[in-house]
Amino acid sequence: MERKQILDNHGRPINYVRLAVTDRCNLRCFYCMPAEGIKYLPRKELLSYEEMERLLRVLAGLGINKVRITGGEPFLRKDLIGFLENITQIEGIDKVNITTNGVLTAPFIPRLKAMGISSINLSMDTLDRERFAKITRRDELPKVLQCLEALIDSEIPTKINAVIMEGKNTDDIIPLVEYTRNHPVSVRFIEEMPFNGTGEGHSGISWNHRKILETIKNQFPDIEKIPDPPNSTAYNYQIPGFKGEVGIIAAFSRTFCGTCNRIRLTAQGMLKTCLYDDGVMDIRGLIRGGASDEELENAFLQAFGNRAKNGYEAEERRSDQKPSESMSTIGG
Repeated sequence: MERKQILDNHGRPINYVRLAVTDRCNLRCFYCMPAEGIKYLPRKELLSYEEMERLLRVLAGLGINKVRITGGEPFLRKDLIGFLENITQIEGIDKVNITTNGVLTAPFIPRLKAMGISSINLSMDTLDRERFAKITRRDELPKVLQCLEALIDSEIPTKINAVIMEGKNTDDIIPLVEYTRNHPVSVRFIEEMPFNGTGEGHSGISWNHRKILETIKNQFPDIEKIPDPPNSTAYNYQIPGFKGEVGIIAAFSRTFCGTCNRIRLTAQGMLKTCLYDDGVMDIRGLIRGGASDEELENAFLQAFGNRAKNGYEAEERRSDQKPSESMSTIGG
């Protein structure tokens, strides 16, 4: 049977959904939320696993073939492994990936390997324990490094995501690149974004993708550009002789919008067709209002047909005109 391919109103295919299973997190990264945390949603306001499975089956019927499970921290949600095992069996879903901070993940790695999880993104902004504690407000780096080593040993493809922040971890760029010398991982440096749960303290960035690359080139002048996978959000590079790779994601500069193939479903069932919009459709409300699968399909198609051209247009369409939510509530 020929697989559907849905295009948005700008001719971009949509085949990738980022699904948040919780808004809770066990870290307090300052660029994601305030020190006291955020007001978490009551359990009944989150999508149930059954509702999420149903949505993924509907989306698979529309051509979605890649799923990324995010949070918050997904491993804080009870019985996550059973849910993951179920969705890896959905017809049409070819890849299930996970983004995690690694604090709770290590014990589950053998089962993740057995069920065929395609890749893991590990959020880790530094290899320095003191800086890690300052950034996350928690002293958990040893557990994260244990998780990283276990992932490498398991041979599950692994990426390290590091948000680069002025005055916080710019000294970690070179050590993280150096980590790829002997380890087969991809280290991705991400521009800081304004989703810190306060709406304040982010008026732009000085460490954009160009400056990050310039810093790396100064230390590793032989770094080479390598081909970017289709719809990649990262510019990808490799240093000759190194086992791993380096990627740079222009998340604030938004240079990759023209090939964006992804949508997001928040833990409370809000559809986001762009990271920078404030939610375009209440899917949870439709489900709990008795919508049929066909009605859900039509709702998704309507949203895909009115998608912002890029992150700047999506931000202009926001009701509040200024991002104030935590990345934990958006979905990683």
